[in-house]
Amino acid sequence: MRVCIDAEDISLEKPAARRLAATLNEAVGLIAVFLLTAGTVSAEPLVFEGGDGPGAGKQVVLVSGDEEYRSEEALPALAKILSAHHGFRCTVLFAMSGDSIDPNNTENIPGLEALESADLMVIATRFRNLPDEQMQWIDRYLRRGGPVIGLRTATHAFRIPADRRYAHYGNDYAGERTLWAGGFGRLVLGEKWIAHHGAHGREATRGVIPEDLRALPILRGCGDIFGPSDVYAVRLPLPGDSRPLVFGEVLVGMDPDDEPVRDGRNDPMMPIAWTKSYQMEDGRPGRVFTTTMGAAVDLQSEGLRRLLVNAAYWCTGLEAEIPEQAEVSFVGDFNPSPFGFREDAYWKSRQLMPEQFR
Repeated sequence: MRVCIDAEDISLEKPAARRLAATLNEAVGLIAVFLLTAGTVSAEPLVFEGGDGPGAGKQVVLVSGDEEYRSEEALPALAKILSAHHGFRCTVLFAMSGDSIDPNNTENIPGLEALESADLMVIATRFRNLPDEQMQWIDRYLRRGGPVIGLRTATHAFRIPADRRYAHYGNDYAGERTLWAGGFGRLVLGEKWIAHHGAHGREATRGVIPEDLRALPILRGCGDIFGPSDVYAVRLPLPGDSRPLVFGEVLVGMDPDDEPVRDGRNDPMMPIAWTKSYQMEDGRPGRVFTTTMGAAVDLQSEGLRRLLVNAAYWCTGLEAEIPEQAEVSFVGDFNPSPFGFREDAYWKSRQLMPEQFR
């Protein structure tokens, strides 16, 4: 699209006409760029190519899809940090309806075939019932022992009916495949959905790192950790070789300086971050880092962002490369939405495209 306005066409004195023509041409050009861009906004997965850094050559696939904690905002922000500051090539996937992002659509996350060449999966889904042709890519990835970072609602990532091929991934699975009791959350991440331990939306979380663990590379430089999301309940001890790293102190309110509750819920404190390994019946072993934090607003905590970056290094076998103080500044603006459910009409009206998070 090209429109040119000439000074001769404007009934003003020559200098003023030329200035007006230049201004109008610039405005028309900007409108043209906007129209062309708006017409070609892609619904394809969001890819950040990465560059220099210890993660160069490693591919991370980040799978969003929860209705409440704004993983569609959190995972692009994390991907940009991993890519721009640490070199990882990152692909972010979204729950979609048609060409737009729709976290309320529990049955569609296109692009999961990217896991076929991934070195790490970061997952933050909630009660998804994905079709077999999408679940197969997650299943294949886990069979080869691909490392996993699970955030917040990934403990209850799936809810799949009993008559379906991948029913054993569901949060409430209690069928014949006894290894899968409790589904993906319990087998792979170390716990399924149990309950809120802190009062949801009223009692925030302070992360507490035991002194004897602070020397671990994965906890290097983490400092203070805080999140408005509440502590989840887990069963103690966590299964297998799970190693708790950070514990969640329930606070009386939603401010980082609030006092801890004194009603016994902090004795003992629930683990909110741990490492473990997993292995499917016919698969290879894989590394896992799980945190029950991970709402988009939680990422405002520099300590939590550094923990997630360190975990990406650890999961991909780069723990020797974890910096003393990993760079975790946001790439571009990050103004996360409060957690909470949205009506279907909200997502239909927004027409939010993956590319808008670039």
